[in-house]
Amino acid sequence: MSDPATEIVVNEENRWRLYTPGAQGWKGSARAGAPDKYLMISADSHVQEPPTLWAERIDPKYRERLPRQWIDENGVRWTQSEGSEKPNRLAPMKLEGEDLVRAKAGADPLQRLRDNEMDGIDGEILFPNKGLAMWWTPDPEFSSAQCRVYNDWIWETFGAHVERMSPAAALAPADLEGCMAEIERVARMGFRHVTLPAKPLFGPHKTGELNYNSAEFDPLWAALQDADLPLTFHVSTGQDPRVARGPGGAVVNYVIHSLAPTVEPMTHLCAAGVIERFPKLRFGTVEAGIGWVPWWLASMDEAYKKHHYWVKPKLKALPSDYFRSNGFATFQEDQPGLDLVEKYDLADNLMWANDYPHSEGTWPHSAEAVERTMGGLCEETRTKVLGLNAAKVFKFKSPKG
Repeated sequence: MSDPATEIVVNEENRWRLYTPGAQGWKGSARAGAPDKYLMISADSHVQEPPTLWAERIDPKYRERLPRQWIDENGVRWTQSEGSEKPNRLAPMKLEGEDLVRAKAGADPLQRLRDNEMDGIDGEILFPNKGLAMWWTPDPEFSSAQCRVYNDWIWETFGAHVERMSPAAALAPADLEGCMAEIERVARMGFRHVTLPAKPLFGPHKTGELNYNSAEFDPLWAALQDADLPLTFHVSTGQDPRVARGPGGAVVNYVIHSLAPTVEPMTHLCAAGVIERFPKLRFGTVEAGIGWVPWWLASMDEAYKKHHYWVKPKLKALPSDYFRSNGFATFQEDQPGLDLVEKYDLADNLMWANDYPHSEGTWPHSAEAVERTMGGLCEETRTKVLGLNAAKVFKFKSPKG
């Protein structure tokens, strides 16, 4: 088998990724093979599921409802999921250089290990890729069926490597009965953490709709707490992020409709008393960055204090306190967020990720990205953010136990 890591050609559009100011004065190194290398755990990486995975494994009664792609009479490729209002056109892309390498990487466990070692990665948390569409349906039981297929496959494929590549079990919380049964099943299988959609019911918001602040989900939080399974909310789940069209649409969709909605479930857990009732439940947002976290914490507390006449429940602490004690957020490159880490006492709550193999991430130039963005951190903070925080939450071995 050829090794893509040795075949990477850095095309012109990606040459900016090579810039680094260096790491002068650092006690540790982000460079692969360095004797003083930091423990580096990617708190967000992605698999490459077989394109026929769900069609081959799902209960036949659901097969015709799976997301589909087709080419029309004009040669245009389209895709549509059950929860999408309209088909989405897939724009043709000519990938070259390392963009092409990234598009093909991530399927084979042994190749992932080689790619990770080349990038200085000691462990990674695995999230779906095509499987992010498992939640794109208004039918929670259909979503549950897709999640079970995915969980079986990802554990079969990566379970033997859990000490280096730890997969998140996918859950469909709006199917509460099925979700509870799946929590028991994946815990027995050996999963160490789970991932939920940013909204329990797929689609645009509706007044009074079931959401994570509902007491109906208390059995779910109790089960996750009892099983010691941290939960995550990944971007681009809960609602279709491909809303904006026309000039600037790609940027609007990424920032507003993909990243920003993951703030909501975090707020539910902090402000609705969930963490007060389940004080050992660990939770976090994945791939949404960290620059918003100080603003968000201050905004929650401001609303809690100034809108006291509307606010319920009355909490024993401020909403921000529940994030600081139990929450986390992951990022790839987020200079504004890193500039605020120590000022706002967030060194224990933030986790770096290389987002392998996606283009939003830093692979295969993670050392350069770390050196570009983390020079302003003290050594202790840099060590926590690069690996120790993730090792603690996701149960990886670390030099500090």
